[in-house]
Amino acid sequence: MIVLFVFFGICITILLITAIDTKSNGFFLQERIGQYGKKFTIYKLRTLHSQTHQLSCWGKFIRNYKIDEFPQLLNIIKGDMTFVGPRPDVPGYADLLEGDDRKILLLKPGITGLASLKYRNEETLLASMPNPQEYNETIIYPDKVRLNLLYLKNKSIWLDLKICFFTFYAKDLVVEDLL
Repeated sequence: MIVLFVFFGICITILLITAIDTKSNGFFLQERIGQYGKKFTIYKLRTLHSQTHQLSCWGKFIRNYKIDEFPQLLNIIKGDMTFVGPRPDVPGYADLLEGDDRKILLLKPGITGLASLKYRNEETLLASMPNPQEYNETIIYPDKVRLNLLYLKNKSIWLDLKICFFTFYAKDLVVEDLL
């Protein structure tokens, strides 16, 4: 019981710091595409300042340590997400899936997954590209689909445990080596 109070206190503290730093309510809500193409609202901690739309100091810290993803535990409790699976896409991307690629919509989206591990520094990678959107659409997104299909084909509790472990403890990892 004491652990729950401490945990709840830490969560409230993080939310308050986020709200003050971003001059908002502290939450970022966005429509995403989940299992079977069903839309749902994803919960995250806000990392951009509400007026300047620039990454805040606290926002940079919580993104770096993936703390901004913590409210997605609510998505798990609601049944929209699970711990391990493909990251849920914003509307539009799932519509691009064709043929066997659509099989990834059979999976419940997750907080972490093979593609999340491989592209943990996606923002930095895209920032270094002359045309980030084109690079995302022609290189990163197709590779994420490939990795999500590999996950679907090899899905197991053991693989999920390895993905969870390496989510917290891997810096340089060839995700295909986990299969």
